[in-house]
Amino acid sequence: MRFLITGGAGFLGINLCRYLKKREHFVRSFDIAEFDYPNRSNYEIIKGDIRDRAAVRKAMKGIDVVVHAAAALPLYSKEQIYSTDVIGSKIVLEEAYKAKVKRFIQISSTAVYGIPNHHPLYENDNLIGVGPYGKAKIEAEKVCERFRKKGMCVSILRPKTFVGPERMGVFAIYYDWIRRGKNIPIIGMGNNRYQLLDVEDLCQAILLCATKPKGKVNDTFNIGAKKFSTMKKDFGSVLKYSKKGKRVIGFPAKPVILVLRFLEALHLSPLYRWVYETAPMDSFVSIEKAEKNLGFKPKYSTKDALIRNYNWYMKNYHDFEGKSGVSHRVPWKQGILKFASWFF
Repeated sequence: MRFLITGGAGFLGINLCRYLKKREHFVRSFDIAEFDYPNRSNYEIIKGDIRDRAAVRKAMKGIDVVVHAAAALPLYSKEQIYSTDVIGSKIVLEEAYKAKVKRFIQISSTAVYGIPNHHPLYENDNLIGVGPYGKAKIEAEKVCERFRKKGMCVSILRPKTFVGPERMGVFAIYYDWIRRGKNIPIIGMGNNRYQLLDVEDLCQAILLCATKPKGKVNDTFNIGAKKFSTMKKDFGSVLKYSKKGKRVIGFPAKPVILVLRFLEALHLSPLYRWVYETAPMDSFVSIEKAEKNLGFKPKYSTKDALIRNYNWYMKNYHDFEGKSGVSHRVPWKQGILKFASWFF
């Protein structure tokens, strides 16, 4: 099959490029960022912006399946998030529809559920996004639904936070503290159940949406690890694996959240509301629908996914020294958290 991956130079993008190429599919990457990974010649690379209709139209030629993974993440400005995640998604969908693309796979987020009061979360639960990113993801899903009504086959995937090779972002802060022999502070006592997802399992779900019967995939699916434990156990498992002799330390949630809100308002911390307000709570979705309709079978537990990401980080962190940004491809600036680490 012939795949177009928007955001192909991103964390999910490169993992999906490799996953599909290994299975002998044609892969075209479309991204505003440079595709600066090894084996570049294995893929067709187009550098462009999803808000540029002419560039998107060109990228659609000869494509069977579009995987729309391009997005402006929460650390971008409100205007950038809306123009990319809503307007950009609309342009990609319109051009895919005109090009008669067979299938469209939208990478959404469980951020669309906001900060819920019950678990597990199901696909028909209320959507109450927190912040510009969560709200934009909801609007993008609404655009997808409009194209479904036009007869287009559109799968919407709502993955939990996913980790694995190439993942930096906020997780680089966590791994950096472990590498430097620090204890890891968490918001709350860590007894809440917290589900993550390995990027390879997300790639599996994407390929299933591209290959299973249309009647099964033309729908919305939660994607997450099947096996997960508490925040303290799973995040503590990486500390144990590192053999640094350190531990996870819990702090009362309410005062810490108030401090983090203040630091976020002053732009002194990279943590944003959805991250720190869901961290002390249960956070997991039902994947029953994906298991039943898609045949989805997650390979990695949350613990396994974190350790796999940590191993990649330890082999590659030297390549990122002095670099930072607002995507998952690079470490996020720690701000005042770097200073705080010296107390742990």
